Formats: sequence, structure tokens, C-alpha cells
Amino acid sequence: MSVEEGNDLESSEGCVVPVNLIPAEELSRYSVESDVHAGRDIASYVNGQAPDEEVLHVEKLKRETVIGESYDIWDVTTDKDRYWVLTNLTNLYSQRFFPSLDYTISFHIGLMMRLKSRPEPIANFEPTPFDEVFRRMDQADERHESAVELEDFQAVGMLLREALVCMIEALRTSTEMPEAIELPQKANFLAWNDLLMNQLCGGGSNKELRQHLKNIGKEAWQLVNWLTHSKSGGQMASSIAIHTCRTVIGNSFQILERDQEAHLDTCPTCKSRDVRRHFDIHIPPEGAYYHSCGVCKWTDYPDLQADSDPAEL
Repeated sequence: MSVEEGNDLESSEGCVVPVNLIPAEELSRYSVESDVHAGRDIASYVNGQAPDEEVLHVEKLKRETVIGESYDIWDVTTDKDRYWVLTNLTNLYSQRFFPSLDYTISFHIGLMMRLKSRPEPIANFEPTPFDEVFRRMDQADERHESAVELEDFQAVGMLLREALVCMIEALRTSTEMPEAIELPQKANFLAWNDLLMNQLCGGGSNKELRQHLKNIGKEAWQLVNWLTHSKSGGQMASSIAIHTCRTVIGNSFQILERDQEAHLDTCPTCKSRDVRRHFDIHIPPEGAYYHSCGVCKWTDYPDLQADSDPAEL
């Protein structure tokens, strides 16, 4: 059987095989099982790793469990490439260079085991309200590494100050505040730090911890403001300021994570404990957490269409 030039058919051992009959962006319509919420997280991750590519289709293939650790395997198609995306920790592999899924799984598990065995913690790449905070801290690190003149160290202080302001914004937009409380101005770091720690770390049993969080936040704020205007700041002061801010931001991130996890531990529909938590930057006004159930597909995502394609959300 002949194949005409320009036709989307290929001849293979006497058979005619259709090629690219269904565009990638249409594939989600024909998926029997889908996990919209986890798919959104994966699409967001790929967008972050390949910002010049558009995610067209996200499909979960399976879950592998090795030595008690679970790894989700995803097939992701963009307008320029096709990837395997594996979790725990999340990483992507171009199918041009990793055509074998079995080999990719073995490679990924080995790589993740090596990374997790290192003394320095490895960050996961799932979206959080602290993404902007982490980005500004990375900028401060880069400026510190190349700093020579006094103005360079002052610039580090300014970047750290912006990171702390972003941290307060991330906490503020992710925390429900009682209506009776009079809220301070957005730029008032110290007042917001006290107020948020009272809300996120309340109770008599947390008194010492709450006071510690307030104190170290106040000291970090005073330190970065001093560095920003200091005529004697240098390499050591800049390094100490960076480590102090990382401690404050890490503490705040942990407190917020604990607070969010405490809100829901069972599905209100089927009572399953397979409740996952996600963060979507597109939820008005400035991004928010939401939950989904891995069993019955319940979600508290606002106005979500159950059959939505994660790449379109």
C-alpha cells in the first residue's frame, strides 16, 4: 500500500499506522482516569523548569514503591519536548535522552537516594506561597558571593529586607485572621510578625516557642536594616545576615505548613485519609492552598471543573 507524501500515515511491514491523529492538548478528553490536582502540580513544575515551553498534556502512568519510598511517574508533553517526570524528589527527564522508562526509573531512584544522603537538605520543587521568598534569598546569595565594595553588602541587606517583606506577605495571604483583630499596615514587618506568630503558634503550651519566633524575626529585621545602611558592613556581617534570614524564613515556612496540614486530615465526603494538599498561585487574590482526595476526587478548589485539564488551569 502506497503512502502519499504529506499524509499523516506511515507504512510499517505492510501495515498503515496513523501518526499524530490526536493533538497532545486534546488527549486529556480521552483519559479514563486522571488526577487533576496532582497533574496541576506537575504542570506547574515543568513550567518552572522549562519556562519557554507550553505544557500541552499531563498524564500519570503509575506509582512505583521501592524500599518503602513511593515514586509517581508522569508523562508530560509540551510544545517543544516530551518528558518523564518522577517525584520524591521531583525531577524531569527528556524522552529524547531517556527513551526507556524502566532505565529512567532506576536512574531517578539512584540519583534521589544519593541526593537524600547528602548532609545539605535538598529542596523539593512543588509550588508554595514562599516561592518568591526563596527567589529573593537566592538573589541575596548571588550578590553576597560577588560582593566586594561597601555598596555590594548594602545591596545584600536590601535584598534580604525584601525577602522578609515577601515572607510576611506569604504568611499573611495564607492565614485566616479573626475579624475582630485590627490589622497593621502591610509594610509594618514587626507588627505583622507578632500578629502572625500569635495566630499560627497560639496556645499556652507554645509560649516559649512563640516568643522565640517573634524575637528572632525582630532581630533579623533590625540586622538587615542595619546592613542596608551600614558604613562598616562586610563579608562576615553579610553572611551572618543571610543565615539569620534563612533561619527565620525556614521557621515561618514550617509553622505555616503545620497550620495548613492541621486544617484537614480526612476527606469530608468519603472519610479517607488520602487527602493531599496543593498550592496554586492562580487562586485569587495571591495564591492559596487547597485540598483534594485521592480516593473520591473531592476537592475544595474554588469553582473547579472536575474534567479540567491541569495544563489549562
